[in-house]
Amino acid sequence: MKTILLIEDDTALRENTAELLELSGYKVSTAPNGRSGIEKAKQHLPNIIICDIMMPEVDGYGVLEAITADETTRHIPFIFLSAKTEHKEIRKGMDLGADDYLTKPFDEDELMSAVESRLAKASLTAENEKSNVVTSDDTPKNLHQLKNLFCDEGEESNYKKGENIYRKGDHSNNLYLILRGVVKTHTMDTNAKELITGLYKADDFLGFTTFDNNNPYEETATAVEDSEIVGISKSHLVEILKKSQDVSLELMNLLSDNLSDVKQQLLRMAYSSVKKKTAATILQFVDIMNLKPNVPIRISRSDLATTAGIATESLIRTLSDFKKDGLIEIEGRSIHILNPEGLREME
Repeated sequence: MKTILLIEDDTALRENTAELLELSGYKVSTAPNGRSGIEKAKQHLPNIIICDIMMPEVDGYGVLEAITADETTRHIPFIFLSAKTEHKEIRKGMDLGADDYLTKPFDEDELMSAVESRLAKASLTAENEKSNVVTSDDTPKNLHQLKNLFCDEGEESNYKKGENIYRKGDHSNNLYLILRGVVKTHTMDTNAKELITGLYKADDFLGFTTFDNNNPYEETATAVEDSEIVGISKSHLVEILKKSQDVSLELMNLLSDNLSDVKQQLLRMAYSSVKKKTAATILQFVDIMNLKPNVPIRISRSDLATTAGIATESLIRTLSDFKKDGLIEIEGRSIHILNPEGLREME
């Protein structure tokens, strides 16, 4: 039976996560802080470590440094578990040697997929070492390492709110990673009405069409807020994918998930009521902009309306209804969410 060391200072999360892992057939040892986690790792030598970042005594970065500095534990796969979602935090963990990174809240499938893939990779690496097979090179082994490569080798650009990253019809020679900010992709329908086709936040890829440089972008990408973006050429990415099957599969899964999200948005735009469309779009912007509780949304009514697929006038009337019902508060262009559950349950 494979053993997992779970290091997490939140008691409820630690117990719930441990139970999920045990129900999946793993033996789980837990630690409430980094110092205790380091001791247990050296004492029990688990098959994999899952560790929070923000903890008392020793944080997750300190745990990882201690684990990788010890010859007896440095081979153990290490997964960070944290609410931190900014790319610089993810990159810091990966640069220190982490194998993967899960952000809270996570679902059971994400957790089990990360654990199973890292255990399988560790097993394969051990077999290769026994067979004296050389596998080390500079090719990224997962999406996190691919994002690091974007930062190390890509061209960095800054865009002010309202500036275009690329326009519909431009040659799609590059692919991008958002380091900071929010970007929308949009196009015009047959009535010259803008339709927002996607919203992207920090740590999201941007600009996928095909891997043929001659194909034009089919939509325009514009910064919703001041944004920092780094890009590499398609030809460079193609060479990476040819060398790394793991990265290719992870990227395919990511693009498949994005396609499912787009389908859900289209279904909502086609069949949902105006109130449900408006509520869902407000919550979507909250998620994309990674806003903390009680922090207002500052977004144009036009962007809200085009994302929801409704007329601006209809959106304004619906916002007024939400205000009367005590779901939101409006101050100028800012929208304060007072009852998020009420918005989620909107019919």
